[in-house]
Amino acid sequence: MREPERSDETTEHGLVPARRILVVDDSRLQRRILLASLKRWGFEVEEAASGPEALELCRTNPPDIVISDWMMPEMNGPEFCQEFRRMGRGSYGYFILLTSKSESCDVAQGLDAGADDFLTKPVSGDELRARLNAGERILKMEQQLVEKNRLVSETLAELQALYNSLDSDLVEARKLQQSLVKERFRQFGSSQVSLLLRPSGHVGGDLVGFFPVNARRVALFAIDVSGHGVASALMTARLAGYLSSAAQGQNVALIEGPEGQYDSRPPEEVAAELNWLTLAEMETDTYFTLLFADVDLVTGDLRLVQAGHPHPAVLHADGSVEFLGDGGLPVGLIGEAGYQRISTRLGPGDRLFITSDGVTECEDAAGKMLDHAGLSELLQRNAGLAGPAFLEALTHDLSSYAGETEFADDVSAVLFEFGGKDGPQGFGS
Repeated sequence: MREPERSDETTEHGLVPARRILVVDDSRLQRRILLASLKRWGFEVEEAASGPEALELCRTNPPDIVISDWMMPEMNGPEFCQEFRRMGRGSYGYFILLTSKSESCDVAQGLDAGADDFLTKPVSGDELRARLNAGERILKMEQQLVEKNRLVSETLAELQALYNSLDSDLVEARKLQQSLVKERFRQFGSSQVSLLLRPSGHVGGDLVGFFPVNARRVALFAIDVSGHGVASALMTARLAGYLSSAAQGQNVALIEGPEGQYDSRPPEEVAAELNWLTLAEMETDTYFTLLFADVDLVTGDLRLVQAGHPHPAVLHADGSVEFLGDGGLPVGLIGEAGYQRISTRLGPGDRLFITSDGVTECEDAAGKMLDHAGLSELLQRNAGLAGPAFLEALTHDLSSYAGETEFADDVSAVLFEFGGKDGPQGFGS
């Protein structure tokens, strides 16, 4: 007779093909007939005369395959099968019911109880071998799935460990990036500067800052590096060094005079110098938008360059809003890019508001961007506040507009409030 399909291969972790069979039948003769064939085919076999006895064997030494008679005293085959399925096991057990029943309702009852297959009594040797081969195929597939699930679980655990490590590093990176903005507020006589920097993720590509040029002038800047994440954050760190207030000699926006006094380069030259440095020294495909301005703290004279950055807004003391600039090319994109200076004068109580596109392009639930009209409304709505309180209220209003507490893009801003030489005016204080 043809032997049943067998395999003695073991997996890397010692899993073996199904070969332990439990025969359950109240007929000792029927058990002997089945055991003789199964042992001849190389299976390890145990026997039980009843359902309760079989359950005890299953608890101590779970079988791979169960062949159980349907009609037995104390507990019939379907009842035994139900209890067998309720037992906790590390692998699947294949269950074959022996029955003389052939009605579809009887078959349905067996399947509902958890049986996998049926054999009609008297049992044919060829049919028994076929059912066992089918059972072994199912159990082999189950073992393969267990192994694959183990590998997936181990891989996921490794990925989770890597993610946790990366997440921890990104948390520290966020702290370091936030430390690039050492001061969020400073008073300059009757004028003052406030900064807002809120990355959309762990780290972002926005950078804002200011530094004194000399006793009567202060420089302001806002940068938005293309893209998001670590690469953009590294770029902002590099740019922060080029516009540092701590190392005036390395600040590309400053020129040292013959007596050691510093003056600011014209804003358009600052943009051109950063454009050259980005293309010649950084060797990166990343570019950025820039708004660089310097303002006279006495006269309110303002000169700035707009290099692809959103238009800066002037909230005048009378409540009107004016947007400056005509766009310009980003920095680090085209070697021959030219940049134009924009000049104006702030009056006492006027405020210069410089922001990233994370504000102007913020969308509401319907996908409508805030744009200039919406920004004007927010600026005018909060005109009674000043300094950090103004920026905090504006951020709250922006969050309400977006309908979310986390923004889709980095949000940053520079707020310069000009008090005039006669003292602070128009700040709502």
